[in-house]
Amino acid sequence: MRRRVSMAVATLLLAAGVASAADRKDLQVLNDISTSVNRYTQFTVFDDINASVSDGVVTLTGKVTMPYKRDDIEKRVAKIDGVRELHDEITVLPVSQFDAQLRARITRSIYSNPSFWNYAAMVNPPIHIIVENSRVTLTGVVQSNVDRMLARSLATQFGALSVTNDLKTDDEVRALLEKSE
Repeated sequence: MRRRVSMAVATLLLAAGVASAADRKDLQVLNDISTSVNRYTQFTVFDDINASVSDGVVTLTGKVTMPYKRDDIEKRVAKIDGVRELHDEITVLPVSQFDAQLRARITRSIYSNPSFWNYAAMVNPPIHIIVENSRVTLTGVVQSNVDRMLARSLATQFGALSVTNDLKTDDEVRALLEKSE
């Protein structure tokens, strides 16, 4: 069975349990990947990494702000017990002063809003802001649909060409878990 999940959702998947030993092994590898990426000190709210695991074959996707992050994450994941093969499809976001300013403004707007203070206080804040060529994508997990809509609303006020809201709610994550069982 093929598992694909973002780093924010991986830990929640583990709590649900799985049916077979092979799935459990892949799920453990996925959990180890999530832990490794989240503990990487250069991984920020401006990066988004997704992983899928199938019989020990790991595929990494997502976007990071610097090439060294892609390389470091690949090296970290390759060392994880149970990873037989690794496909690194992580892309590096282009360097742009406008994109960097847009990231900072949106991050400040979201995480300084009182509705998001509980997220901002987390070691790894769950809302990731990916900006590529003035196009914004919000990823991660929030507690409610209201939080998801508010985050999108806050992100739209700074002149981005588009804002894509890929945030998931806790309920949507639970539904995905139930579907995968």
